[in-house]
Amino acid sequence: MSSRTVLSIGICCTLALAAWTGNVAAETPSAARNAPATDQLPPGQKILDTLHAERPRLLAHASRFEELREKVKSDPVLKQWHAKLTRYADRILEDPPSRYEIPDGKRLLGTSRQVLRRVYLLALLDRLDDKPEYAKRVWRELKAAAEFKDWNPSHFLDTAEMTHAFAIGYDWLHHRWSPEQRRVLRQAIVRHGLKPGLKCYRGEARYGWWVRCEHNWNQVCNGGLLIGALAIADEEPEVAAEIVHGALKSLPLALQHYAPDGAWDEGPGYWYYATDYTVSAFAALTSALGTDFGLSEMPGLSVTGFFPIHMTGTTGVTFNFADGRASPMRPWMMFWLSRRYDHPELAAYEVEHARPLARDMLLYDPRGRDATYTNLPLDAYYRNVEVATFRGAWQDPNAIFLGCQAGDNAANHGHLDLGSFVFEALGQRWIVDMGADNYNLPGYFSGHRRWDYYRLRAEAHNTLVINPDQGPDQDPRARAKIATFDGNVESPRAVLDLTPAYADDAERVVRTLELPRRRELILRDEVVCREPSEVWSLMITPADVRITDGGHAAELTMNGKRLTIELNAPEGARLQLLPAAPLPTSPNPEGQRVNDEYGRLAVRLTDVREATIELRLRPHWED
Repeated sequence: MSSRTVLSIGICCTLALAAWTGNVAAETPSAARNAPATDQLPPGQKILDTLHAERPRLLAHASRFEELREKVKSDPVLKQWHAKLTRYADRILEDPPSRYEIPDGKRLLGTSRQVLRRVYLLALLDRLDDKPEYAKRVWRELKAAAEFKDWNPSHFLDTAEMTHAFAIGYDWLHHRWSPEQRRVLRQAIVRHGLKPGLKCYRGEARYGWWVRCEHNWNQVCNGGLLIGALAIADEEPEVAAEIVHGALKSLPLALQHYAPDGAWDEGPGYWYYATDYTVSAFAALTSALGTDFGLSEMPGLSVTGFFPIHMTGTTGVTFNFADGRASPMRPWMMFWLSRRYDHPELAAYEVEHARPLARDMLLYDPRGRDATYTNLPLDAYYRNVEVATFRGAWQDPNAIFLGCQAGDNAANHGHLDLGSFVFEALGQRWIVDMGADNYNLPGYFSGHRRWDYYRLRAEAHNTLVINPDQGPDQDPRARAKIATFDGNVESPRAVLDLTPAYADDAERVVRTLELPRRRELILRDEVVCREPSEVWSLMITPADVRITDGGHAAELTMNGKRLTIELNAPEGARLQLLPAAPLPTSPNPEGQRVNDEYGRLAVRLTDVREATIELRLRPHWED
């Protein structure tokens, strides 16, 4: 590409909340104007005046555990989950405690998460079943982590998640601990968690940049510290109050990006991570202080639980735009969201999809047994994030599913993937997003080197490339819109105005994706270049591919199913099968993933000013 501005993207991208438009009624006031008035919080330690005196106080009170203990005996869902969780817990009893391990030289995060999972599981079952051996195993786990030299505050997610783990263990099993054990756990929370957190809120630590950021780090770090502070607020009120104040002032920066309709621009995977800690923070504040200070009223949060449902295809995995993996979504947060905003459909989804985890049981909403989410619209459009999904049916695993996006290349964890899509039919994902590369690659999250890595470039996605060269193959600053969303009709379609992504080379780039009778996909690209140009239309597939009809078609086969791709326009163009690897004109740095399990279907046009490329993706239905 002739001349592109290279954008340095730091790990803390800040996003301006754009005005939104769409087919769904917008929430008129901006999220910023609807943010809680954090300058009116109770001053100093008065913010703790309503602290729940009895333990447990985090996420649930003693009465909830007592209620669950009885319901496990009669509720078939809880009974099944309890048996599964007990098997998991019993396997952990003989495992050694987690160790201080930073295998990639940067993150203790794997250890922090393992401690958190173990503490939640064992502490819950001890509360339900009165088995001291579970508490003893929690003590072994926490004592070992309390003796770590630190909880790796240079990568503060690690610190936040470990603080969360200690808070739950301290609070839920408080009745099990001796005064000396409580002292050990409390001192670890303060020394390794809250004091590094105070340095962040006071601006005294370089690793505290997350206080001002607007993506998942904000919710995770604030949420972990909040829960830690509330666990020991009666014993360390001065430290706890400052943490609570700092977190409540920081959180709205990220929470505003759920507006207007609950989507998350870092993709479904990071929606899970961000919303996990968003809900954990809300639940802990409400159970400990009786209020979340209006945070849960911010626009978009009341409907955010529908986002992962619509982003999940008929094959059961997500439309994994950004740095995400195509994987099932089983968010325990659905039960909390169901109760808080009275959406029993969310509980129904979680009853059907739960792993389960400890918090599935803790927050279980029995309405999910009788409700259904399959009455939701088949199609959805999420504004600002600019993502749309379409499906043929909710409970037919062979039905069509299409996820497509415009969006913002500068979003945190974003790729140069404006215009990309995934496509499913016959129980197969034929056109895929390969997902992220190794986060530890040099410059993966900052500087121009991010756009040297193949998986992050447009050429590795199911979109267009114009005049490829060594530079970024879309404008890294570009924001594109879904100009037209015709959903919930017999033959839905989306029209994406991708012109901003290619503005250096093209006057107009429009992509139309249409699903005639929800039986096939017509993909049409209209390109008007500024001068004669090279234009590529690219698609990534894991299927076996055979080019047929002299390059006018391709036969894809996968697991005994078939899909034909027909090239309808332009006349004289040909389909070709290429490796899923950098083009000869592209950078090819060492260390990035080799993608031998995928192939790349390509249409290449040369020396064109105006062109229309049309492809028809036709599943071979058994009927």
